[in-house]
This record gives sequence, C-alpha cells and structure tokens, in this order.
Amino acid sequence: MRPVLTAFADSPDRGCGLARDFRVRWTLEELGQASDLRLVSFADLKTPGYRALQPFGQIPAWQEDGLDLFESGAIVLHLAQQHPGLLPDDRAGRARAVAWVFAALDTVEPPIWDWDLARMVERHQPWHAERQPMLKGRIHKRLQDLSEWLGTKDWLEGTFSLGDLIMISVLRRLHGSGLLEEHPALASYVGRGEARPAFRRAFSAQKAVFDATDPKQAAKGPDP
Repeated sequence: MRPVLTAFADSPDRGCGLARDFRVRWTLEELGQASDLRLVSFADLKTPGYRALQPFGQIPAWQEDGLDLFESGAIVLHLAQQHPGLLPDDRAGRARAVAWVFAALDTVEPPIWDWDLARMVERHQPWHAERQPMLKGRIHKRLQDLSEWLGTKDWLEGTFSLGDLIMISVLRRLHGSGLLEEHPALASYVGRGEARPAFRRAFSAQKAVFDATDPKQAAKGPDP
C-alpha cells in the first residue's frame, strides 16, 4: 500500500499552500515520491480515531508501512532521510540542512505565527493595535538576521535542501503583509522557491482539492 497523508478537505488557506500538509506535498514532489491523500474535516480531527493518529487533532499525519507520524517537520525529515534529493551526501552538509529545518520551525516561525494568530483572533480587541509594533518588530528581527546570512546566495547552504524548503514554507505566510517585501533578499529567495517545478506541482494539486470542495468555485467552473 502507498503511504497516506492527511490534509484538510476544506482548507482555511483557500488553496494557497499555507496549510502544513503542503510542506509534505512539496517534499514528496521534490523527492519524486507518491502518496495517497486522506481528506479530513475539522469534525474528523476531533474523533478518537484521528486523535490516536495525531494526538493534537491537527494536520498533517502520515501513515507508511506500520509507521504513524505527526508534525510536518518530523514527516518531511523522515522522507528526506529515506530518499535522496533534499539532504547533502556529506555528514556536515546534512547536519547543516537539518539545522535550518529546526531554525525555520523553532526560531523564524513562532513570531510569524504569533502575529498571524493575533490578526485572526484579536483584531477586534482594544489591545490589538498596541501589540502590533511589538509583534512586527520580532518578525523583522528574525528576517533581518536571516537576510544577512543569506546575503547574495541563492540558497541557505549553497544548494537547495530541505532547510530551504521548510524556511520558504514558513516565510510564505507573510505574503500580502508587506513584511517580507521590506527584506528584498528574502522576497527573492521565496520567489526562487516558488518557481521550482516541484513547488508548482504541489501547489496546483492542493489548489485543485480546494477548488473541488468549494461551492463557489464549483458553480463558477474551471478557470479558462
């Protein structure tokens, strides 16, 4: 049996590739590996059966030959370790690529997620405007440090790796905010990642799922 990846049946990102299952989809495309897709609703995430697979009731989850995995970072690292293409062959290079995976998830993503969550759930609260400079300042500090490291390089460590894939996935959450554009080197970096054929294939596949389940898109019909 092929591996199975869970994803939202009705993704809140409206098919923009921001849900965390997209990181796994992109990884699979880069590695030339296939999986089946199990679409789940928000109600499904609360069921005991799904909680046995994903303790926190989130997506994605991964099932493969008796192995059940959760957390997008753990899944993509597992895949990259099993198949060549996203981790360098040399010991030091592999370690550096893995370090950037953790940097993306543990250092860069938390302030971005805090800011995004505040926009979603606190925007009508009286303290929301007062917190914005602090939240944005934390993001800019991380982006400035990252931009200085990247410099004029195309990728973080010479060649594209899993570290770049995860870092770009994290930075994409800033699209439309103006925050990323204040760091031109990083905006170009994200653009290079989005131009990769594997990214485009994964993005199109996720967008197709949303379009198929969105009543407005279904009524409209396919794009010309």
